[in-house]
Amino acid sequence: MRVLVTGGTGHIGSYIIPELVAAGHEVTGLARSDKAAEAVAALGAKARRGDISDLEGLKAAAADADGVIHVAHRQDLLPSGGIDAVAAAELQIMLAYGEALAGSGKPLVVSGSIGAPGWEKLGRPATEEDPSLPGGDAYKGTLRVRNVVDLAVIGLAERGVRSSIVRIPTIAHSTTDVAFLPLLIGLAKEKGVIGYPGEGANLWPAVHARDLAILFRLALEKGGAGKYWHGVESEGIPFRAIAEAIGSRLNVPAVSIPADVLMLPGYFGFLANLVTLDLPASNLITRQALGWEPTQPGLFADMDNGHYFPAA
Repeated sequence: MRVLVTGGTGHIGSYIIPELVAAGHEVTGLARSDKAAEAVAALGAKARRGDISDLEGLKAAAADADGVIHVAHRQDLLPSGGIDAVAAAELQIMLAYGEALAGSGKPLVVSGSIGAPGWEKLGRPATEEDPSLPGGDAYKGTLRVRNVVDLAVIGLAERGVRSSIVRIPTIAHSTTDVAFLPLLIGLAKEKGVIGYPGEGANLWPAVHARDLAILFRLALEKGGAGKYWHGVESEGIPFRAIAEAIGSRLNVPAVSIPADVLMLPGYFGFLANLVTLDLPASNLITRQALGWEPTQPGLFADMDNGHYFPAA
């Protein structure tokens, strides 16, 4: 299959491209610069110069492919417009894909987030059959603007696109991780203590980036139209256990931060809202439908790989 990948040089994309190549696919990575083109080529793919902000160029690239995996985001819009601007741009990108792929039956696999859908009142782990829910309170409503994008992707199934969403958990760990776990480790080093909210019983799912790459490939190859997939290695890990694991490896104490002081300027900063989220999620349907089974080291084992806590 000729596959177009956007975001191929990012954390997750840099695992997706080699996974596709190893499976025999002909991969083209969208590259906005010479440096990105070189990185795409080093991963084993052909580089196509372009940018997701160029919708006409993106439509042409998608139409030339047999399938698309989209893991890029307009992060350049964050400083000026925040997540609302990023989501608004992403929505236009999905509509462009719809124009390029309508009626083709081609697969379009887009990255989503376990952290966005708004399942706080489910009282159970979310499943792949639980839809994304736009709206909500001020912070979580802002987070959920991403869900408008997800719903647009799922809606493309009605236009003859084999579209699906891979929901990515809060922690996608690997030797090249630069996201939330490194941020928490950096905070612990800076403060000399690692905090957790209240009792720390809220659950954060995790997955290894290599396992996630396999899931994207499987969704591309045989995933049904209009589906959500859950890229989680388990239903979730108590945040306190994550904090204690970080603390033990840095030899700093893990302490509870009471709810009444959590949102005040202090320890967590801009992460304060995020660390309180309780996000239990099941991967049962994903495993049964796609035959996906995580095989890479779990979160705590991966913490000892020498990347997160290099030896002195």
